[in-house]
Amino acid sequence: IFMYGELTDKKTIDKVRQTFDNYESNCFEVLLYRKNRSPVWFYMQVAPIRNENDKVVLFLCTFKDITLFKQPIEDETTKGWTKFARLTRALTNNRNTLQQLAPISKHEVSHKQSRLAEVLQLNSDILPQYKQEAPKTPPHIILHYCTFKTTWDWVILILTFYTAIMVPYNVSFKTKQNNIVWLVLDSVVDVIFLVDIVLNFHTTFVGPGGEVISDPKLIRMNYLKTWFVIDLLSCLPYDIINAFENVDEGISSLFSSLKVVRLLRLGRVARKLDHYLEYGAAVLVLLVCVFGLVAHWLACIWYSIGDYEVIDEATNTIKMDSWLYQLAISIGSPYRYNASGSGQWEGGPGKDSLYITSLYFTMTSLTTIGFGNIAPSTDGEKIFSVAMMMVGCKYEMSCWV
Repeated sequence: IFMYGELTDKKTIDKVRQTFDNYESNCFEVLLYRKNRSPVWFYMQVAPIRNENDKVVLFLCTFKDITLFKQPIEDETTKGWTKFARLTRALTNNRNTLQQLAPISKHEVSHKQSRLAEVLQLNSDILPQYKQEAPKTPPHIILHYCTFKTTWDWVILILTFYTAIMVPYNVSFKTKQNNIVWLVLDSVVDVIFLVDIVLNFHTTFVGPGGEVISDPKLIRMNYLKTWFVIDLLSCLPYDIINAFENVDEGISSLFSSLKVVRLLRLGRVARKLDHYLEYGAAVLVLLVCVFGLVAHWLACIWYSIGDYEVIDEATNTIKMDSWLYQLAISIGSPYRYNASGSGQWEGGPGKDSLYITSLYFTMTSLTTIGFGNIAPSTDGEKIFSVAMMMVGCKYEMSCWV
């Protein structure tokens, strides 16, 4: 504990007080007193420490004894001494001063992670900046900023993007996963999401006060109140159910639609985007990925609208002005009515051609180019096209800003 006294400069005291009041970082040369009332010159550094909400929660004060480099102090105990005697006492009391005067690194003052660690750190509730050492946790509790959890978060992020791409495609194009390879891959994804739920029940989090919460009961309650329901719905094996041929079409469609719930996991990704906004190349890649993902989703919706309206249910006839019919004619795969068999319309373009054409249309609409070779004809398609062009304009304006 150091105190100021009669020899402490009043202006310096005011500067120190102002630094604390304004939450600033500063440094001073100040004369303070020890408990035994002996005066000592210090090089004092003050650094505000902020939590993950950018609020100052405490101050880091560093004191370096610089009495050796100052004019020998004359106090009551040294009255009558010569300057040489006072200097000799100062040298005796401060023999380790040179070793202590090593400059404080930027890392020590700010306690921020390295830029590489910031890029790799996916958890938005990162370790509070004022933590100096890892808190002690029970054996079965994982620190949310450890290397294993960071790597695991990258895996979950990649699988979340995989889900964001495949789920809308499978739902819109009504694809049953009869391919054993895709079925096994999707099952592995479901298992990994299930393991992620188990890990989240044993992973620390940052509390409202900036402290690391490692109590198992509080961790469970926090996870149950936040992401548990969404994560549970995301890991249900919908693809395995749809793989059976004897499943009712209505039930199969229901389970296919429920898979869209997995897209809610992207909310976690959105919370993590702040870590990348300071990197120019990362922002560019991020914008391109977001644009491609939005175009993919809109392409799936665009095809769903066309597939729903291409056949008139009342007359059981095909609409010749539909873009699906025009595409079928242009590529030589027209629709045909099977009167002797199923009594339904068959044929038409393949799923690959349908998806590529849909993606082409959404890309040209979002970029407000629109060549006109694929045009909306029904009211539903026109309304969707207008909404899509508005989204494209909004996206371009945000990019310019």
